[in-house]
Amino acid sequence: MSEEEVSKPEIIVDDDWKERAQAEKEQLQRDAEAKHKTESIKPEAGQAKPDSAEPSTHEQLPPASFPVLVMSLATQALASMGQIPGADGKPVVTLDHAKHFIDTLGVLEEKTKGNLSAEESGMLENALHELRLLFVAVGKQHAATKNESAKQA
Repeated sequence: MSEEEVSKPEIIVDDDWKERAQAEKEQLQRDAEAKHKTESIKPEAGQAKPDSAEPSTHEQLPPASFPVLVMSLATQALASMGQIPGADGKPVVTLDHAKHFIDTLGVLEEKTKGNLSAEESGMLENALHELRLLFVAVGKQHAATKNESAKQA
């Protein structure tokens, strides 16, 4: 044998790789189904029951990102200004909480200045602008409602 023949690596063709990949895929699917079944079993006596406020279906959460963070804080601010009804279906206005969430977004804007894409910066700026305008409007309405209630009492 010559040196060329000896130094060439031997190539082994594995014809059943597709079958193995399919078998692995099926096994993963069976494992996922088994896990889902065990999670959906009702808790036994003495175990804590799942929170009834959580939806019974397991929704996929969006990946953590800057827009998700901004929208989460903005949603909390909106809820605190009575724009999203509470658990009882009635809006709850807690302006101090709303101010906190808006201020938190303001801090986020200040600390990330120059480090955001144009889209992210615009989204944060717009969210803050809209929330601040709404805060002033809700604050005026809330004060007027309190004054009316005080006059009637």
